Amino acid sequence: MNIRSLTRGDGVVIGAAVLLFIASFLDNYSIDGASDSLNLPNLWVSGPILLSVVLAGVIGAALVVFARTAPQPLKVAGLDLGQFGVAFTVFAAWSALGNVIDPAGGANNIGEVSDKGPSAGTGLVLALIATVVMAAAAIATPIAPALQASLIPAAKPAAPQPYSAQPPGGYGYPGAPQPQQPYGAQPQPGQPFGQPGAGAPGAPGAPGAPAPQGAAPAPQPAAAADFSPFWFAVPVTRPLFAEDGSPTPIAELAPGTWYLAVEQRGAQLIAQTQDGRRGVLQDTSGIQRG
Repeated sequence: MNIRSLTRGDGVVIGAAVLLFIASFLDNYSIDGASDSLNLPNLWVSGPILLSVVLAGVIGAALVVFARTAPQPLKVAGLDLGQFGVAFTVFAAWSALGNVIDPAGGANNIGEVSDKGPSAGTGLVLALIATVVMAAAAIATPIAPALQASLIPAAKPAAPQPYSAQPPGGYGYPGAPQPQQPYGAQPQPGQPFGQPGAGAPGAPGAPGAPAPQGAAPAPQPAAAADFSPFWFAVPVTRPLFAEDGSPTPIAELAPGTWYLAVEQRGAQLIAQTQDGRRGVLQDTSGIQRG
């Protein structure tokens, strides 16, 4: 589970679930003129409210959050687990609305009783507010950019070094001086095998060595592209495709995690994940540079 993939909308769902759980311990009914000593039941005493409002809302919020943090999409009967969670939150809000409208459950319509019965208590009203906010956030998160932002911002990484670069003057660094060695000696690290050492008799480029007849000039290396690797984070979950152009994603970039861009190809980036996999990020809109 990757908690950094949680969005602001998921945070609203979690907060509403906590409010619903607190409301379940408050009064279910409110009776005008009742004494303070009267012990009114809470939401846990009523079976229909407990099942259709409290548990349905909490389970729905848990499914929405779990589906968001799961590494792979989970499906039940062909439907995404997150869709089940959204359906549960909507059902809980609908049930809470019905109980607020008629908290007595029709008991006030029996016989010749003229009293309208008890009204909705503090716990029931708060349960309605919590479930409505929960359902609205669960529905609006996939379509509202403001709710899709990462809930836990990633820490700024240190300034990256050029990809695969070595410290100046170190082993294999371009332009580092190579030690001279006698002709026929074994090559040093970073020197091609079989090449005589610099300054050895007969070595190409050594003082006094004649240039080979008819030899074509050595090709000049291509100039490096003006690109420096950098860290970046994506605003929403985006697929990472293979460099060979395969349409099947090889990884999924999650919001709140920093990735290393090692190459740029037009509007696309070659990104590297934490486990070393490289791929093409086709959609680079809205990325955050480190």
